[in-house]
Amino acid sequence: MITCLRQIPYRTGLALCLCLPLLSSCMMGPDFQRPETKVSSKWLGQATTAPEAASVGEQNLARWWMVFNDPQLTSLVERAVQVNLDLKMAESRIRQARAAMGIAGADLGPAVDTAASYRRSRTPGSGNSGEGVTSNLYRMGFDAGWEIDLFGGLRRGVEAAGADLDTAVESRRDLLVSLSAEVAGNYLNLRSLQQRLVIARRNLLAQEHSVGLTRKRFGAGFVGKLDVVRAEAVAATTAGQIPLLEAQARQTIYSLSLLLGGEPSTLLAELTPDSSLPMAIATVPLGLPADLVSQRPDIRRAEAKIHAATARIGVAKADLLPKFTITGSLGLQNNTFNSVFNQASSAWSLGPSLNWPLFDMGRNRANLELKEALQEEELLAYEQTVLGALREVENALIASTKEEEHRQTLVQAVAANRAAVDLATTLYTAGQNDFLAVLDAQRSLYAAEDGLAQSSRTVSTNLVALFKALGGGWPAKEASL
Repeated sequence: MITCLRQIPYRTGLALCLCLPLLSSCMMGPDFQRPETKVSSKWLGQATTAPEAASVGEQNLARWWMVFNDPQLTSLVERAVQVNLDLKMAESRIRQARAAMGIAGADLGPAVDTAASYRRSRTPGSGNSGEGVTSNLYRMGFDAGWEIDLFGGLRRGVEAAGADLDTAVESRRDLLVSLSAEVAGNYLNLRSLQQRLVIARRNLLAQEHSVGLTRKRFGAGFVGKLDVVRAEAVAATTAGQIPLLEAQARQTIYSLSLLLGGEPSTLLAELTPDSSLPMAIATVPLGLPADLVSQRPDIRRAEAKIHAATARIGVAKADLLPKFTITGSLGLQNNTFNSVFNQASSAWSLGPSLNWPLFDMGRNRANLELKEALQEEELLAYEQTVLGALREVENALIASTKEEEHRQTLVQAVAANRAAVDLATTLYTAGQNDFLAVLDAQRSLYAAEDGLAQSSRTVSTNLVALFKALGGGWPAKEASL
C-alpha cells in the first residue's frame, strides 16, 4: 500500500472513496467483433427433389426426422434426447458454466465478512515476586472490501464467463444435432439389415428349390453331378451371409440401446421384429451458405470461444495496471463482556488502497501474450470450422443426388434379373439351357436385390447427413437448464 494515503485528510479520503466507483467506466482490451465469413453465394450441388417430395420448412428443421414418417424412429429420437448420458453431461456443464459466471459476477460487488471472537490470556509478572495478569478480550464486527473495477478487468472476466456459458450451450446443441443423426442413422441401418435378411432368406429358399430340382433331374439321369454341386455351392454361399447380417443387426440394436442410456438388451424386444426401411424424398431448406453461421451450433460455439478469448485479453491488460480497493471495518472490542456494547468499545475504519505490481519478472506481460495467441488460435479454429461445415453440406448434396441416380439403376437391374431368373429356369426345365445360366441368374438377382437394399439405406442416410450438415436437430427455443 502507498504510505502517502495515510496523509490524505478525512474528507478528501471519503470523497475519493465515493468517486472511485464513478471512474470505473474504462474497459481495457479489444471489444469482441464477430468474425466475417467469406463464403460462396450459392451451393454447388442440389438437394434431392421430386414432385411428390415432402416440404421441410426452416421451422421444422429442428425435427427433420419427421419427414421419414416413422413413429418408431420419432419415438427413439425423442427418448434419446431425454435420457442420453452424453447429453445429460453436457447439461451439467451448462450449469457449471452458469455457476462460474455467477462467481465472476460476484467480484464486481463489495464483500462483507462478520467475525466474533473471545480470547482469555495471561501475561507473566515482572521480577521474581511479580504476579501474572489474566485478561479477557471480546471482539466482534464487520470487515468489508470492494475492488473498484477501474480498468474493466473484472467486467472482462464476467464477459469471458458469459462467453464460456454460450460455449457450453452451443456444445449441447451440437450434441443434439449429432445425437439425432446418430439415432436415425443406426435405426435406418437396422431396418436395412433386416430387409437384407429378408432378401437373403427369400433367395436362399429359391436356391434350395433349385438344389432339389437339380437333384431330381440328376437322379433321373438328365444332368450331371456338377450341376448338383454348383447349386449346393450357391445356396451355401447365400446361407453363409445370413449369420453375418443377423450379428450386425443385433449389434446395431445394442448401439441404439446405448444411445438411449440403457443396457444392450433394452431395445431387443422392441426392435427385433422386422420392419420396412423408411424412405423420404424431401426438399430441404438449404438457404445460403452464410446461413450456416446461425444454423450450425459448432460454428456458434467457435464464435463464443473467440468472444471468451478476446475478453480474457482485457483481463490480462488490466492486470498490468493498478488495482484500487475500498476497505472498511466496524467492530466492538472490550475486556469485559458487559462493556463490549458500550460506545467506547466501538472502532471503525474506512479508506482506499492501491496495489500496482511494478516488477514481476515479466509474468503479466507474458500472460498477455499468451491470451493474444489463444485468441489467434480460436480465430483460425473458427475459420476451419466454417470451411468444414461448407464441405459437409456440399458432400451431402452431391452424395444425395448421385446415390438416388444409383438407386434408380438398381431398381431396373432387379427387374431385369428377376425376368432373367424366370426365363433361365423355364429353359432349363425344358432342357433348352444348361444349369449354369440358372445359377448365374440367381447370383445376379441376389446381388442386385441386396445392392438395392443397401442403396436405399444410403439414400436415407445421406438425407440424414444433409440435415445434420445444415445444423438441424435442436429447437430454436429451449427451456433453460
